Amino acid sequence: QEQLVESGGGLVQAGGSLRLSCAASGRTFSSYGRGWFRQAPGKEREFVAAISWSGGSTYYADSAQGRFTISRDNAKNTVYLQMNSLKPEDTAVYYCAAVGPYYCSGYGCYEDRDSYDYWGQGTQVTVSS
Repeated sequence: QEQLVESGGGLVQAGGSLRLSCAASGRTFSSYGRGWFRQAPGKEREFVAAISWSGGSTYYADSAQGRFTISRDNAKNTVYLQMNSLKPEDTAVYYCAAVGPYYCSGYGCYEDRDSYDYWGQGTQVTVSS
């Protein structure tokens, strides 16, 4: 059974950093695009970042651009989200997701929650002021 499991969330002060990981199991996701979304209380789940199956293309929401970096290690079936200069408004449950294989080719597709086939259970990130 395919499964995505996030880790690395926690409590951090504003200006700090966290690195989220999303390990996949049950199949090889090397041909799948991978994305990160987040959902704050009372808000809809929103796109944060995505990376193409090869890692050659990355996509970021405006809120993440310049502060967050998405990367992947296909040998480990894992995707990462390095988050720097964290702000209280980054507080949310962060979800990783997989889309594919070879399905998305541009920002609009990766940004769309409905594009994704698999989702993790989420990891809480709390940024204190």
